[in-house]
Amino acid sequence: MAVTTDITATYRGPRRVFARLLAMGPREDRLLAFLMGACTLMFIAQMPRLAREAHLTGQELNILLGGALLGLIFIAPLALYALAALSHLLLRAMGGQGAGYCARLALFWALLASTPLLLLNGLVAGFIGSGPALTAVGLLWLTVFLWFWSAGLAQSYWGQK
Repeated sequence: MAVTTDITATYRGPRRVFARLLAMGPREDRLLAFLMGACTLMFIAQMPRLAREAHLTGQELNILLGGALLGLIFIAPLALYALAALSHLLLRAMGGQGAGYCARLALFWALLASTPLLLLNGLVAGFIGSGPALTAVGLLWLTVFLWFWSAGLAQSYWGQK
């Protein structure tokens, strides 16, 4: 299936989509594409907020965008690989049977599948700014991200349906 179709299907049943992704076999190139796609969309989601901040404070927009680009495209993937390794070690210590690939796939797919809400969060931050609406959208994204991640980990480490 197309990635966009899988993303929408993840909102209906994350474990089914994750099981299908696992059945495709371990491919690190696919994982890297998921991760870089998610990081790129996270960068795009930051643009409205950064434009608002630059306008309100008088800062140079290009400097703000450059910092976000460095952080999200170059540094965040390394931190996310480390987080996936840490989650793998914790789940193995708890008796899980998955491989490191499964932990990476669960984290990277959860991040990519939840990016539509991150894009909404960026729009709210850019057009409305701080407040209850931004907090609500941020909490919604966090909840959905944790739901997708935990469903992927449960599917791959314990095979729960």
